[in-house]
Amino acid sequence: MQFDEKGNLTGKTLMLLPGTACDYQTNFATVLDRLGEKYHLICVNYDGFDGSDAVFPDMITVTEKIEGYIQGHFGGKLDGALGSSLGSTFVGQLIMRQRVHIDHGIFGSPDLDQSGKISAWLQSKLVVPLLTSFTGSEKRQAKAREKIKSFFEMNDDTADRFMGCFSKFKPESIRNEYYTDLLTHLEDDIHVEHTAVHFIYANKMGEKYLKRYKKYFRDPEIREFDMQHEQWLFGGEQYTAPVLKAIDEFMEMPV
Repeated sequence: MQFDEKGNLTGKTLMLLPGTACDYQTNFATVLDRLGEKYHLICVNYDGFDGSDAVFPDMITVTEKIEGYIQGHFGGKLDGALGSSLGSTFVGQLIMRQRVHIDHGIFGSPDLDQSGKISAWLQSKLVVPLLTSFTGSEKRQAKAREKIKSFFEMNDDTADRFMGCFSKFKPESIRNEYYTDLLTHLEDDIHVEHTAVHFIYANKMGEKYLKRYKKYFRDPEIREFDMQHEQWLFGGEQYTAPVLKAIDEFMEMPV
């Protein structure tokens, strides 16, 4: 595991948790400097995505390591944690488990999919080969690029950025991460005193995700944006600037 602290070390603490098959350097590349102007960033790379020979074990084992770092370095409390896509699963677990305290849990347009073992296995058989296909020949990469554009409804530039995330990690780590994320469940109606929950809702994902956010958390604050999944990180300043403004507003709210 890798924990890099950077940015404004006198500012409020904000942990950044990247999404599927990404390191923080790629996932948050377009916003890292701007977030660092204001916040004391704790940037996380999970086992298997940290440049070491380790393989990603499972979501709960990694959650426990994150909790241990917060307990050991910040007295068990952070001002905020921002999860991108799959990283939001970690934010949810940190809040729900209550072994550390997060004032502001910020969920970056996640799907928060949950399933049983059979369904998780079937979904992994479908999706993981796509995610792990970016390390092959140029022809194979080109084919995979077209698939991911279609699957996520991305433009060319966005697809290239995602491929940059997925192309450098072990297939076993990607497989374990994707599969165990589906098996890492949140309870319904989570509520923790003095913790505010904020969702960046990308409305082009569909309303079923909006309903899911309200199912798992009691009275979450939801900010709606006219964009695709995590497009604020990959899709241009017209998406990035409003979301960064919202994050600043989240972090200033009383809890």
